[in-house]
Amino acid sequence: MTDLRTLPKAELHLHIEGTLEPELAFSLARRNGVLLPFADIDDLRARYDFTDLQSFLDLYYSCMTALRTARDFEELAVAYLERAAAEGVRHVEMFFDPQVHAANGVPVDVVIDGLRAGLRTAADRFDMTGGLIVCIVRDQPVTSAEALLDEIAPRAHEILGIGLDSAEVGYPPSLFEGVFRRAAELGLHRVAHAGEEGPAAYVWEALRELEVERVDHGIRSVDDPDLIAHLAEHRVPLTVCPLSNVRLRAVPDLAAHPLRRLVEAGVVVTINSDDPSYFGGYIGDNYAAVASLGFDTTELAQLAENSIEASFADAARKAALIAEIRAWAASA
Repeated sequence: MTDLRTLPKAELHLHIEGTLEPELAFSLARRNGVLLPFADIDDLRARYDFTDLQSFLDLYYSCMTALRTARDFEELAVAYLERAAAEGVRHVEMFFDPQVHAANGVPVDVVIDGLRAGLRTAADRFDMTGGLIVCIVRDQPVTSAEALLDEIAPRAHEILGIGLDSAEVGYPPSLFEGVFRRAAELGLHRVAHAGEEGPAAYVWEALRELEVERVDHGIRSVDDPDLIAHLAEHRVPLTVCPLSNVRLRAVPDLAAHPLRRLVEAGVVVTINSDDPSYFGGYIGDNYAAVASLGFDTTELAQLAENSIEASFADAARKAALIAEIRAWAASA
């Protein structure tokens, strides 16, 4: 098969903290005088056998303590963006978790400054476009989310959108209806994690109460035929992360993944890597995994085209990138 790393694509479901490789985590920890709760890099990697979402989050938040300065966040972003560019990513919309960093004593402005510097570097070096999506940590109090929105409001024009992530079960999207309504008033795009470990009902809530424009994960939508029909009819994109779903046991194995069912039902599916340092693969690995399920070159190009259409890039950028994808498909 044609090298999928040359297929132009967007990545729309990417937690920048989830690209923190162990080597960089220990390097930043040394620089910042932070003691990570792992003996060494090998010890950290040995703990990447997750039983569910929460077991991953516990490790994930521990590693995030190494991130302290704008320089740290810039280096983190550039490391990911350079790798993503080599795997065909031409546009990226990255999530970040200010509430977790605030708990570590890092102000949101520091995080935004560092990540935006990284995006500027990617624009200059790789002709890559993109933006930031501030994520609400759903298992923290709603008042914390409201306070975060107050804090970022003066910089809303520098942020692409608002998202909702972290532990899903027991924290339905409807809890954050007011937060998302205000985010819309600030001009932010709206997305939310729903239907990964949580039920299809959470996807409905994200659509109806948060009025999201994309659903992150959304694989449990296959449990509700009416929901699948709605997603297909209204062309609501899902940002699916196959290797993540396997690693967090949302599906027992890749062969059991509902990706093919979603595509055949007419749902706009995009392929993404989620937290690639922890889940065994960056975006190129996820496209290769999809190819192993029997998706041919034409279908893979369509998934890439979906990623551009589902992005928040402007119309001219979308048209240019779709033209690149179609040229790639024609020559594949």
